[in-house]
Amino acid sequence: MLDNLTQRLGRVVNALRGEARLTEDNIQAALREVRLALLEADVALPVVKQFIAAVRDKALGQEVLTSLSPGQALIGVVQRELATLMGGGSAPLALATAPPAVILLAGLQGSGKTTTAAKLARLLRQDSRKKVLLVSCDVYRPAAMEQLATLARELGIDCFPTSPAGEPVAIAVAALDWARKHYHDVLIVDTAGRLAIDEAMMREIAALHAALRPVETLFVVDAMQGQDAVNTAKAFAATLPLTGVVLTKLDGDARGGAALSVRRVTGAPIKFAGVSEKLDGLEVFHPERMASRILGMGDVLTLIEEAHKQVDRDEAVKLARKVKSGKGFDLDDFKAQIGQMRKMGGMQGLLDKLPGELARAAQAAQADDRAIRRLEGIINAMTPAERSRPELLKAARKRRVAAGAGVSVQEVNRLLAQFDQAQKMMKMVARGGMQKMLRAFRGGFPGLR
Repeated sequence: MLDNLTQRLGRVVNALRGEARLTEDNIQAALREVRLALLEADVALPVVKQFIAAVRDKALGQEVLTSLSPGQALIGVVQRELATLMGGGSAPLALATAPPAVILLAGLQGSGKTTTAAKLARLLRQDSRKKVLLVSCDVYRPAAMEQLATLARELGIDCFPTSPAGEPVAIAVAALDWARKHYHDVLIVDTAGRLAIDEAMMREIAALHAALRPVETLFVVDAMQGQDAVNTAKAFAATLPLTGVVLTKLDGDARGGAALSVRRVTGAPIKFAGVSEKLDGLEVFHPERMASRILGMGDVLTLIEEAHKQVDRDEAVKLARKVKSGKGFDLDDFKAQIGQMRKMGGMQGLLDKLPGELARAAQAAQADDRAIRRLEGIINAMTPAERSRPELLKAARKRRVAAGAGVSVQEVNRLLAQFDQAQKMMKMVARGGMQKMLRAFRGGFPGLR
């Protein structure tokens, strides 16, 4: 969602090419572009002013190494200040308390609190091995309680039974008592939202906080709200002692200035970011990694962490042996790699975390998730013998596979051409030719054009 900001900052680097060193004049011109980029991204004006002043002070005293251009040196300063603006480092949940640790979610209606509650429960169970209980105190929105119960059933997580006829504080206290008696480690409380801030809402959330005394009070904010998110954050921060922020809809196409403003406005660290609508689409927020993504440097560390979680180790070892030997890589392996990529968020999920050059190369190949699913369908229409020996696929077999997959023969041919290219890349990797492989990658994927 911060693509425009990334492009504008990239132009700042290009504008400084040919300059011998950073001076007050060229820094001033570059920072004018940075300021416009931040304002266009809907970052709050006071935040922009503080940020620009901090970058100017640091950049003027920056010694440019002989290995860096002035543009690279300035972007280095911008990256560090962006990370500082968003909190400096990741902030884990403070769950070191007598169980159950209570997490209270607050925010406007439509910000994604209910889905975030389920995502957070899944994350705590999977990564921290916590026994989690969910409860909804939203007695106003139709089917809010049923939505949370449905998500909990889908995840196999306990959900405290509630009724819209209940009273929010009474529901929360009963859920806390239930969590104690049934040895839950964490109680996540979903609260009601409104379309705008009102006194009744604030009184209710303050009463819930007083009754539950949560260890974490998380403000859930829609990253697509722009300046409205900043105003809402101020109101909640004035009412509640916020311990953290959850940014939702970071995968959207709005300008996303809330990601850069809300930390400074609330004083609370951004702890999580919602990156997709799926229940596994919640990530721990790392300011330094987000700064790198904004500046087109990618987020390889998060990509590696996702690979560790999602990739089948045994399959990876088996494939590594095949790559090392330079032979035996077949269409079953090709399909398995496509499946692993889909587990890691699909093509777009990978592109978001790749450094700029590689991401642009993949985008130029016009690879999308629909095309990838189509490739899987074509491979599924083949016999085991055809997958292990693609050379068997002559005209008659190709027609049968195309009919089985519901595609044209030309698409089958494109798949085989892409598989042939993948085989060549594997052989290059086996010989240590990473640069050759990247050059081939920049040429595009025949099967995904």
